[in-house]
Amino acid sequence: MPFVSVRILEGATPEQKSEVIAGITDVMVKVLGKNPETTHIVIEDVPLENWGHKGKSVAELRKQPKA
Repeated sequence: MPFVSVRILEGATPEQKSEVIAGITDVMVKVLGKNPETTHIVIEDVPLENWGHKGKSVAELRKQPKA
């Protein structure tokens, strides 16, 4: 039973998440021969304040003017 965990920044629509789930399931079937009936995909939305990059949260980084 494959279990795939995907963490993304918040903001994806339900439709986008559905496409991600379908796409990952398709890859697991095509590449690894997994059964889609037993393949589980979990998407975790991470708040911008909880995702850090370059020493700052993404929320902070997005407030900075673009160079």
